[in-house]
Amino acid sequence: MDSDGPLDLGVDPGTIRSFEDYQAVWRRLSGVRARMIEKNEQCRHSIGDSFDYANHYDKPAGICTALHHVFQLYLWRVSVGFPSWEDDSTVYKIHCPDKKGTVWELIRIVPSEDGNHQQGPDLPKD
Repeated sequence: MDSDGPLDLGVDPGTIRSFEDYQAVWRRLSGVRARMIEKNEQCRHSIGDSFDYANHYDKPAGICTALHHVFQLYLWRVSVGFPSWEDDSTVYKIHCPDKKGTVWELIRIVPSEDGNHQQGPDLPKD
């Protein structure tokens, strides 16, 4: 990321003046994929498990409620492309709320021109 230039997320809250404006912004948001990359103790999820969020209000079936709660803090950032603190600023590495727990990657899923999805780094293709 170029720290000298402006950060353009493509969302200008000042242009949202109606519910229709809000819906137009909403339709432009990207989905997010969460994938477990590290497991440090017992958990019902396994390394490689993934959950796709169509939007940040959804709760994918089968995801742990506590983990979903933590993800909600970051889903909006990921879906608009806000850079993370990681070396690869397109990836957020998030720890579940358990003391030892699991580590997950949150990566933006961007629709490609052919209607399929371009995946973030190191994600299997659909």
